[in-house]
Amino acid sequence: MKQTKISDAELILMEHIWENEGIRATQLVQRGKEEMGWSRNTTYTLLTRMVEKALIRREDPGFSCTSLVSKDQVRAGQTHRLIDKLYAGSRQMFLASFLKSEKITAEELEEIRRMIEEEGK
Repeated sequence: MKQTKISDAELILMEHIWENEGIRATQLVQRGKEEMGWSRNTTYTLLTRMVEKALIRREDPGFSCTSLVSKDQVRAGQTHRLIDKLYAGSRQMFLASFLKSEKITAEELEEIRRMIEEEGK
């Protein structure tokens, strides 16, 4: 999948779309207003941009929205961009920084080791 940039505001709308595939734009406008204080125009501008980026599909009648990318695809793309931006693309530097700054349990560390071993096979 091509890694498409997604803004924080677009991600908020994507979360609602993933949770409620086929949600109507009017419902997203209401949620944007309640949760973020967005105007109707702001939400529609974001949705139009998301259609142009091929993040969602608009279906008529009623401008229902369905996702064209999965949450895992977006997470992977966001993670790659973060590592590129903050760690010059070095996964080792990212992981070292993460392990130094986060308190992880022995169980979590063992799970990380298991995942690394699986990827190495």
